[in-house]
Amino acid sequence: MGKEIRVPTYASNPRFGYLPEKDHYLFAREKPRHAFNVIGIGVNGQEQMLVTLLEGRATINGVYDPNPRSVERARAIMAQYAPGQTLGVYDTLEAACADPAADGIIIATPNHTHIDVLRAAVKSGKHILLEKPMATTLADAWEMVQMSHRYSSVLQVGLQYRFKPVYVEAVHEALHRRTLGDIKTITILEHRMPFLDKVGQWNKFSKFSGGTLVEKCCHYFDLFNLFAQARPTRVFASGSQAVNFKGFEYNGEKSDILDNAFVDVAYQNGVRANFNLCMFAPMVYEELILCGDEGRLKAWENEEFVEFRRTNAQLEIMAGENRPSKVMTPAYPELISRTGHHGGTFYERAAFIDAIEGRQTTAASVAEGFWSVVIGIAAERSVKTGQPVEIPALLREAGIDPVEAEAIK
Repeated sequence: MGKEIRVPTYASNPRFGYLPEKDHYLFAREKPRHAFNVIGIGVNGQEQMLVTLLEGRATINGVYDPNPRSVERARAIMAQYAPGQTLGVYDTLEAACADPAADGIIIATPNHTHIDVLRAAVKSGKHILLEKPMATTLADAWEMVQMSHRYSSVLQVGLQYRFKPVYVEAVHEALHRRTLGDIKTITILEHRMPFLDKVGQWNKFSKFSGGTLVEKCCHYFDLFNLFAQARPTRVFASGSQAVNFKGFEYNGEKSDILDNAFVDVAYQNGVRANFNLCMFAPMVYEELILCGDEGRLKAWENEEFVEFRRTNAQLEIMAGENRPSKVMTPAYPELISRTGHHGGTFYERAAFIDAIEGRQTTAASVAEGFWSVVIGIAAERSVKTGQPVEIPALLREAGIDPVEAEAIK
């Protein structure tokens, strides 16, 4: 093989399906070394399948989902991106976890089912990728932490926003280059459309999703924790169900999820963070602002529902007289970016396989997943009570020693 730029992801592009395998040179990909079973084939499970097949080092061995239409979609994905490969379809969760033909399990089921699925999956000893949020209650999240301490295989939490290009670059600038000096404040904003439809509409009810600030916002709280480099101590939030699903009922129950919120988080080291959420906006817009004692970083991503197009992502650093300022447009190749979350899921999958093969990654650990859920649960409670929530007291109430929780890695 020469030193040309390789583009093996294009091998799965239907546009190039006419090429015989013997004529794949730039498109050549190695034979998959791993096989994963996917539990739950909704939107997230389908995305997990797609990026696994595109990344190439692993393939999809089989799926388990009680919804027949989900299984049909899984077969369609395999037919398009892995033609000729047989897809196993399991009748039970236990069979999907136990099959020796797979060395990894991807869990992409509804949030409230994660704990029971993980209890079954860990019996296999296989490598596990557990979608976010890892749990909907502190008790379940803490049980998962204890599981991870006893688990010798990879157990990764699917907080893929840390792999989005703008956030990858923001981490590099803020934490590795220290372009901003010491970070003092963190601001994240998300304005987007409402929650999409799900099988059983579980994401419209807090008892199944954990609430909007757990289900949707754990990604951002993970970024808070990453940039703050400390544990949260206090959360104060306000929010409401102002527009979305106010008249929505399913199986005789009324939807109770928030569609807007403001969340303030205080950290042990004095860093302060705030989050602004609106889920009835005609776009998908995210913004991050970091202010340090030597500069300011702003990064944003955008998907608009209008005909005109502008830059989808941008990161700017204003350093005043301290050092050069700059503006950049971080992006992955378009084919990868289109696979979901601006390519974040693709590189999260790559990190999962890297970890399986013994390489160090920046993927979220179970401990990091736990702390993202802690902030979300505290914020949901603060909205309900109108009072700030002290994290140590919240942990003690759940039977968790705050000192022990702070020490987990």
